[in-house]
Amino acid sequence: MLRIATFNLENLDDSSSLEPPLAERIPVLRPQLEDLHADVLCLQEINGQKIDGKSPRILAALDRLLEGTAYADFHRVFTDRPDGKGAIDKHNLVVLSRFPILSSRSVRHLKVEPPSVRMEQAIPESDALEPLRWDRPILQAVIQLESGEKLHLLNLHLRAPLAVSVPGQKLSPFSWKSVAGWAEGYYLAAIKRSGQALEARLLVEEIFDADPGALIAVCGDINADDYAVPARILKAELDDTENPGLDKRVLIDMDERLPEEERFSVIHHSRKQMLDHILVSPKLAARCRSVQLVNWNVRDEYADHMAGHQSRQSHHAPMVVLFDDG
Repeated sequence: MLRIATFNLENLDDSSSLEPPLAERIPVLRPQLEDLHADVLCLQEINGQKIDGKSPRILAALDRLLEGTAYADFHRVFTDRPDGKGAIDKHNLVVLSRFPILSSRSVRHLKVEPPSVRMEQAIPESDALEPLRWDRPILQAVIQLESGEKLHLLNLHLRAPLAVSVPGQKLSPFSWKSVAGWAEGYYLAAIKRSGQALEARLLVEEIFDADPGALIAVCGDINADDYAVPARILKAELDDTENPGLDKRVLIDMDERLPEEERFSVIHHSRKQMLDHILVSPKLAARCRSVQLVNWNVRDEYADHMAGHQSRQSHHAPMVVLFDDG
């Protein structure tokens, strides 16, 4: 059996200024991770730390969380800085695997150049074109399974639907001077999210070009539900391409195997949303035995924010899918 899981741990860090501190989060998060019994685990929002102010950053908070679990001895890869010197400060992607990881890379603007934009609502006005770069890379890995087959894995965390900052248009980190400024920022955020999805889809196409029967899993927080643009780009369903000859290149969303009322990984302002996904190639989908979304205790992130409540748990639900061996 092969168990693949994804979980956004939401700003996992060990800073002394954190509230709640990591020591209070570990007793909540560690049992959740252990209950997944994952063979391959994709994590999002893992912050990097400097030890005694020295470079490079390491994943010390994650090490503390995994201490004493089976995952502590798993093979590990994570997104790194553009210069390759250590982890990124915020929101690293991590893959933990019981099986050997043959290769990995951080991908950002390898397949899709950053679009050039001029911010129409900027203050002061500017005619300059600026590159609109993705916030985070994609973590791509190839894993050697016990069957001798290779699993091609993409770990994603796409841009959240929060407006991109527009020069001169902010009153505070979350407050805007004008609707026009916010609207442009929200539009730019949508471009980033869709652009990241396109880059991931082009990586999938590259894998299919090399092996039409590849085992592929695209996991993570795509900040979009099943029918939003990023999900449609990633899945490339026949309803969109209208070409039956492309059926073996579709990615199948594993949450579709769940009853509709159970399909949510986040609650925002009382609205249940499916933002965290495991999408797999047809060959891997055919081996699916079960899908579990551990969302019974998910808290409303907006309600917590408005109440000033700092939750020890993540506002995202972990998801795990069980597959038969080849």
